[in-house]
Amino acid sequence: MPEKKSLKERPSGRAPDELRPVRFEIGYSKHAPGSALAHFGDTRVLCTASIDASVPRFLRGSGRGWVTAEYGMLPGATNTRGRREAVAGGQTGRSMEIQRLIGRSLRACVDFEALGERTVTIDCDVLQADGGTRTASVCGGWLALTLACRRKFRRYPLHGQVAAISVGLYRGQAVLDLDYAEDSEAEADINVVMNEAGGLIEVQGTAESHAFLRGELDQMLDLAGGGIQRILAAQEQALEQSG
Repeated sequence: MPEKKSLKERPSGRAPDELRPVRFEIGYSKHAPGSALAHFGDTRVLCTASIDASVPRFLRGSGRGWVTAEYGMLPGATNTRGRREAVAGGQTGRSMEIQRLIGRSLRACVDFEALGERTVTIDCDVLQADGGTRTASVCGGWLALTLACRRKFRRYPLHGQVAAISVGLYRGQAVLDLDYAEDSEAEADINVVMNEAGGLIEVQGTAESHAFLRGELDQMLDLAGGGIQRILAAQEQALEQSG
């Protein structure tokens, strides 16, 4: 039987609790009220925020607004060209599930009454994928939402900060921020969304090859918490640098 790789032999060479290089480019899109290009290693996601003076039918007349998200991968985002979903006849189940996760995550920090009857849509377009596209979308999406709300609302409608990261079991070891090489072989893959106080907004995960133990889940959540604190700091730094 082949030997398991040691902690020093993640495909990327990273330590178990080490993030890929994380960076956010603020104001990447000229026309959107808020935008951010999220870099997580080789993953790149462009997040833009748009504001419409309307709300879903169930909110009409309520005086409350809404935040929603859309997600998609460009055809050249992976090593084999994917068809545009519009050409293929509609969104895949995966895209719909991911954009719902992004929307739920960002709504956790929104005062809907302060929005008024307006909808903020966060578009997350994957330019390049190497794992963690949904968590990068949440992180970049929060920045795009923040910028749009700062610029377009007299009463600031956000409370707190939101970030997300993936964790998993790779060759029996808990690791942070899975790239594609790890994600494709992971024994468990979990996406964690948290706020700046360390509160859990969503935990989304599954065992890929065999069930994992409660103690292993605790290890992964601890890794996620540490990684998210570093991402929150990177978000704050990007906002400070943007002025």
